[in-house]
Amino acid sequence: MKNAETPVMKVALFGAMSSFGSALMAELLRRQHEVIAILDDLNALAPRPGLRTKAGNLFSADRVCESIAGCSAVICLLDAKIIPVGPERNRAPINLTPEEQLIAAQTVLTCLTRMQIKRLILVADIQLLQGQPLADYQDPNLDQFQASALIVDSLRKSDADWTLVSAPQGVAGLTIEHFSQTGGTVEPGLEIPLEVLGRVAAGIADELKLNQHVRQYVNFVV
Repeated sequence: MKNAETPVMKVALFGAMSSFGSALMAELLRRQHEVIAILDDLNALAPRPGLRTKAGNLFSADRVCESIAGCSAVICLLDAKIIPVGPERNRAPINLTPEEQLIAAQTVLTCLTRMQIKRLILVADIQLLQGQPLADYQDPNLDQFQASALIVDSLRKSDADWTLVSAPQGVAGLTIEHFSQTGGTVEPGLEIPLEVLGRVAAGIADELKLNQHVRQYVNFVV
């Protein structure tokens, strides 16, 4: 239950329907933050205290601005298969292409500036970037590397207070209910993924509160 001393943030979340998105929603709600899940289908999530849904399109600056208006922070999961892209695209739930990841990241950065929101948590599969100079990824034949490098370059050139987080390995079928339960029997094979995703979600929630890795890359070791 909220009280006057509770440090509540209003967080917009792109990629809420992924397994890691579910872990993040559960963790943020547990900490009494308000979560705005940006979805194509507003009925995809059951109502619960602190959770709201908005329609959005990660590839439209106007729609992204509408989605994040009034928020304290934005979390965008570029690795999520189910990303709000607008019903007109009729897109299957598959990984974003390198080009789509770049467009999405740059759109979000543009909208943060427009809406005067500083804090961004960007989660992406960036493991191949670790320890490598940006110039190493300019080969036009390395589409994923080049897109990743351009995303990093866009972050560096922005004035956002961003944290870039290495995407944890998700498991299909995990929902917010799995991460919200406080006891009971865990389905076979899900105990470790639930623990790992839960810990990374807790790490991101801590980062939103403490701001210890602003404008840095973070790979949570769990």
